[in-house]
Amino acid sequence: MFDTPLSDDALRQLFLDARTHNAWTDKPVSDGELERLVSLMLMAPTSVNALPARIIFVRSKEAKEKLRPALSPGNVDKTMAAPVTAIIGYDTEFHQHLPKLFPHADAKSWFDGKPDFIEETAFRNSSLQGGYLILAARALGLDCGAMSGFNKAAVEKAFFPDGKVKANFLCNIGHGDPKGLFPRSPRHAFADIAKIV
Repeated sequence: MFDTPLSDDALRQLFLDARTHNAWTDKPVSDGELERLVSLMLMAPTSVNALPARIIFVRSKEAKEKLRPALSPGNVDKTMAAPVTAIIGYDTEFHQHLPKLFPHADAKSWFDGKPDFIEETAFRNSSLQGGYLILAARALGLDCGAMSGFNKAAVEKAFFPDGKVKANFLCNIGHGDPKGLFPRSPRHAFADIAKIV
């Protein structure tokens, strides 16, 4: 359907010039931007269209203070300064929605009574969706700073108290301040990590 590569400008915005931000301007992120971000993320592929990601956008001062005790020390200041922090979680009951999301097969039965399979599928695909969220944010002109430095149990207790949703990772979202960027870290060469067989 689309067989023309994206422009170099688009590739720079999504990958080549995009950076992980640690400092933020005070420009807010609107409800509409967050809703558009999620609508784009939801269009990207997941296994059996499972769509297990569940996201809480932490934006208010009260919610940020609720998150603060769960953060690793090195992530506190940048998270408190970010306009929004997304908690990307995954629904351990995602398969209950498969009759709607994957109606052409009885996919729900593939997961019923299989907690390990549910966990593996939910974690893997919510991780994919978190990556899509980052790319969607960049496509919309926003910056991101993904983090895994947090107390998972504390985040789940504070934000997912029913126990059905588990935390995967956090991602600060906003308009990054370039003054807070570190020098670009090295990357592997193709031959270091990939081969064609």
